[in-house]
Amino acid sequence: MARKRYSDEDCLKILRQVELDLAGGADVAKARTAGISDATYYIWRKKFGGMAKGQLAELKALGKENQRLKKIVAALELDKLILKESLDFLKPKI
Repeated sequence: MARKRYSDEDCLKILRQVELDLAGGADVAKARTAGISDATYYIWRKKFGGMAKGQLAELKALGKENQRLKKIVAALELDKLILKESLDFLKPKI
């Protein structure tokens, strides 16, 4: 069976539906009717449990910001290394 990739919004929607079914007295096997396995349900619940759409958007924005800042730090570390090497090269040897 081919794996299907779900967007985070789809995961959240399916997770909410399964949780409504569980609240109605169904068991976790009901997740299979939503097209996901029990293990997938538990993974999504751990990742997205209790999260709203606004929080999901905020999480994505923070992830993008984190990646941008990591790139900036990497560039600054490279500049720092270049400056250190040039300082060692230009320092008079006694």
